[in-house]
Amino acid sequence: MKTFINILAKGINQYLFAGALFIMIAFVSCKKEKVPAHDPASPISISTFIPAQGSGGTEVLISGTNFSTDTSQISVTLNGFKLKVIGANTKQMMVVVPKKAGSGPIVVTIGKGTATSTDNFTYQYTRTVTTLAGSGKAGFANGKGTDAMFDFSGQSWYRSCGVTVDDNLNVYVADPGNHCIRKIDTAGNVSTLAGNPQVSGYADGKGGAANFSLPYDVAVDAQGNVYSVDPGNYDIRKISPDGTATTWAWGNQSPWSVAVDKTTGFVYYSSCSSPGNIYQVSAQWTTKQVISGLNYPAGIKFDKAGNLYVSVNGDQVIRKFSAGNWNGSIIAGQLGVSGYLNGAATTAKFAYPWGIAVDNSNNIYVAGNGTWDGGSYNPDQSIRFIQANTFDVSTFAGSGTAGYADAIGGSALFSGPTGVAVDKNGTVYVLDKNNNRIRKIVSE
Repeated sequence: MKTFINILAKGINQYLFAGALFIMIAFVSCKKEKVPAHDPASPISISTFIPAQGSGGTEVLISGTNFSTDTSQISVTLNGFKLKVIGANTKQMMVVVPKKAGSGPIVVTIGKGTATSTDNFTYQYTRTVTTLAGSGKAGFANGKGTDAMFDFSGQSWYRSCGVTVDDNLNVYVADPGNHCIRKIDTAGNVSTLAGNPQVSGYADGKGGAANFSLPYDVAVDAQGNVYSVDPGNYDIRKISPDGTATTWAWGNQSPWSVAVDKTTGFVYYSSCSSPGNIYQVSAQWTTKQVISGLNYPAGIKFDKAGNLYVSVNGDQVIRKFSAGNWNGSIIAGQLGVSGYLNGAATTAKFAYPWGIAVDNSNNIYVAGNGTWDGGSYNPDQSIRFIQANTFDVSTFAGSGTAGYADAIGGSALFSGPTGVAVDKNGTVYVLDKNNNRIRKIVSE
């Protein structure tokens, strides 16, 4: 007992002290004849919690008032994720943070009483980058994983941002150098959904009977149909799950990017021109302009409420256009100022942002290198992350250095990341142009 008290007195760190204090309080409580109990008629409160940050599996000690010794009556959440309660008395409780809980306040509920922490717990993600498919060389080959080949960089001016994923976790890729649409199944097998890698041209048809010229982007609807845009043919194509390609519309301007608003099922495309417009295709051959006058719009994607996000390459910003009225605003970046800087929405900088994606929590992902050639000279060789609601900008994976390395977070290297997609589980996929690979980022 003396040794234990001496260790506490030395104060090795705040966390050990708090943990020991929790144990002592629990021990003393057991020795008292009258054990303190939760009073359902009185409010509960949270005063502090430690540590203030951590990843999945972190044990957090919460201090406050009017807690309960009956852990079955206690609910603790973080962003709606339940934290496991492993011990409690009326003044403290120990909980475990689950994986992917995210950052935010901690909420304690006991009966009808609820308390919310004034400070946020900061979740520290481990973002692991691996290679899903691609050998690293520009060429054509179907196969599994790194046995497959794509051609994203056979011509330096190729600017595909075409990667998307369906609800069954199949990944679809616009492969401009091979004039076709590729599919990667959940086992990592790469096949050709539609198009002939030996023929650059225009033809509707099934599988290899269809011809594409320069497919630059793809999007998928709720039924698993894939839509592609092809500035070489000036067309928007609908490709059914069996690989049958049908012309859906002709472009009013050269179509570079495509998205599906799943609240309506309508298809939208943009032209990377200045002025560049965005068009709605509500049915086959039924097109109208909804947004005009943008300065080289690049990636376009919708959130689940039907709001549209656009990476405006010429303005170095990310814009949001509200569902229903298309009122626009800049949500991140400095207008006309190029750079690579994380921080608050109005101070962050982008360097020719290109592909864009939105997850189910309305977080936004931006593929950072949209220069004419995706060159290694661009200061952004990363995937940027824009936090929902606050629009604070951080680096999700990669850095300002071009290269190739599978690693964690900022230690991973991309070279010309031009396309990004995110699946229903939060896994992110990257079209890594100069590496001729599709990369995968798993966050835990």
